[in-house]
Amino acid sequence: MKALFRAAAVSALLVAGTVGIAGAASAQTVSTSAADTMFRATTLNLSAYGEVRQRPDQATISLGVTTEAPTAAEAMRLNAVKMNQVIAALKKGGIGDRDIQTSGLNLNPQYVYVENQPPRLSGYQASNTVTVVVRDLGKLGQAVDATVNAGATNIGGISFGLQDASAAEDAARLEAAKALQARAELYARAMGYRVARLVTFSEGGGYSAPPPMPVYAMARMDKAESTPVEAGEMKVRIDVSATFELVK
Repeated sequence: MKALFRAAAVSALLVAGTVGIAGAASAQTVSTSAADTMFRATTLNLSAYGEVRQRPDQATISLGVTTEAPTAAEAMRLNAVKMNQVIAALKKGGIGDRDIQTSGLNLNPQYVYVENQPPRLSGYQASNTVTVVVRDLGKLGQAVDATVNAGATNIGGISFGLQDASAAEDAARLEAAKALQARAELYARAMGYRVARLVTFSEGGGYSAPPPMPVYAMARMDKAESTPVEAGEMKVRIDVSATFELVK
C-alpha cells in the first residue's frame, strides 16, 4: 500500500513538471511573437517645434538703494529712510503690495588699502534691493523715474513676461503638431510609405520668462523726460517628438 502511495506522488510531480514546462514554453512563444511583430513594424521618430510671438504684458525689475556711513547703524538708518521713500513712490505709482518683494539686504564694512600697511576700516555700506512686478507696462517708465527721484541708486535688471501664457502655449502646440505631421508625411512619401498611425507622442519646453537684461546703476535724474521702455515681442515655443508607424 505504501508503494502505491509513493508511485502516485511521483506521478503527480511529473505531471506538474510537465505543465510548468508547457506554460514556460507558451509564454516564450507569446513573447517571441510580440518581439517579431515589433521588429516587422517600420517606425519613424521625429521632433518638431511650434513658436508664436506675443507682446509681453508685464515686467519685472530690480531696484535698490545703497548708502554709506561711518558706522553700521548709521548706514542702515540712512538706507531704511531712502528705501521707505522708494517703496512709497512705487505704491503711489500704482504698484500693489504683492508686487514688491525684498530680494537683497546687505551690510558690509569698507576698508582703505595702502601698500605695506594693514587695511583701515573707513565705514560701512548698506544696500537693500526689491524686485518689482509691473503689470501695466504703460507705468513702467514713470515707476522707474519715481523711484530714482525718491532715492533709488541701483537698477539691477529688467525682464518682460506674460501674466497668462496658456493661450500662447496652445497656439504654439498647434503649430508644433502641424509641423510634426507634415514632416512625417514628407519623409513617408519620400521613402515610398504612408503614415499608418501615431505610436508615441511627447511634449517638452513651454513658456519661461527670459532672464533679466542688465541695466546700469542710475543716479538721481533731473530731466523732465520719462525713461523710455520698449517691450517688443517675446517668443513662446513648444517642442514635441513622436513615433509614427509607416506602411506600404
